[in-house]
Amino acid sequence: MSAVSDKVIAISKTYLGPATESFLARQCKGHLKVELANLTAANIKDLAKWVQEGAGLIMDADKASQLASRISSVT
Repeated sequence: MSAVSDKVIAISKTYLGPATESFLARQCKGHLKVELANLTAANIKDLAKWVQEGAGLIMDADKASQLASRISSVT
């Protein structure tokens, strides 16, 4: 895993629990066309957008927005 991937996973675990890595892997592969393990800072803006949309389908919209905001701050 890249350092960026590790940070995103750590932030997301609080919100997504045991589904974190599979959820993030789907977002990365499906939307960004990159493996979760290969995330870079250049991917963060797009990942945050897709996480907000995807997570908004399975959790409260405010929580999804908060998660996306925290992900977008990863460098």
